[in-house]
Amino acid sequence: MRKISLTALFLACLGLGALLSAPSDAASNCTYYGDASHTTVVGQYGRDCCNNKIAWGSKTQHAECGGCFVCQPPPPSE
Repeated sequence: MRKISLTALFLACLGLGALLSAPSDAASNCTYYGDASHTTVVGQYGRDCCNNKIAWGSKTQHAECGGCFVCQPPPPSE
């Protein structure tokens, strides 16, 4: 019985670790605003729906995170 309990505990810890370490793509997409009124966008960081990296502007404490940024064409290659 003790062996079963230890196995169950191990599997629960393993599952919890996997859940907590899984990347959350939606939450990593954030739009940052200049103040609490959220009227002026000052930066965006994350990836768009086409998996292109979005990284510009400033990060502030006034942010909305989640969802998917609209796809932007990649910059032309030189």
